[in-house]
Amino acid sequence: MTSDRARLRLVEQLQTQGIKNQRILNIINHIPRHIFIEEAMRTHSYDNKPLPIGYNQTISQPYIVARMTEVLIEEGIPSHVLEVGTGSGYQTAVLSQLVDRVYSVERILGLHQFAQARIKELELTNTRLYHTDGIMGLPNYAPYDGIIVTAAPQGIPLELIEQLKIGAAMILPVGDESEQILIKIIKTATGYNKKFIEKVKFVPLLSGLLNS
Repeated sequence: MTSDRARLRLVEQLQTQGIKNQRILNIINHIPRHIFIEEAMRTHSYDNKPLPIGYNQTISQPYIVARMTEVLIEEGIPSHVLEVGTGSGYQTAVLSQLVDRVYSVERILGLHQFAQARIKELELTNTRLYHTDGIMGLPNYAPYDGIIVTAAPQGIPLELIEQLKIGAAMILPVGDESEQILIKIIKTATGYNKKFIEKVKFVPLLSGLLNS
């Protein structure tokens, strides 16, 4: 479950799928994904697939985590990044190994608390986790050098674009249950440009807090 062989096999699969950034591959190999997964599912920790984490949410497929991260840093490593949708904290942990500061927001209190415990266990001191409505982002610490959204809105959330620096990127899935596309947004002085990456499948981005 936690063997070096299982992690290496996962990294090899990601390389086969087209992940080229060696630093990201090393991070995936290093971070113990099993601690971000419910105990009953831990035998599948290093399978290249999404897994349930409770509350009708999932931990993303490692390929998607690696791909979104790779697209985010194409123009260089951002300093301050906002993650919308902490989940169990795995993407947060990956980002923490690349950037100076990760701000992450989660609307479900139980997941927020689970992620906090995992981040504390790994002693990732450059992360800040908040229990708040992700659709609104985290304007108190804006503007950000990058934003990753780990759930799918039906349209591009302008509130989040407003929290980007000019020239910075936001990576997010957009669409409904029938079709979702991973998109890269680059903020410009007059608006934004967008690039379609690939088809994906995420849980929907919802508003409102769940205090359980």
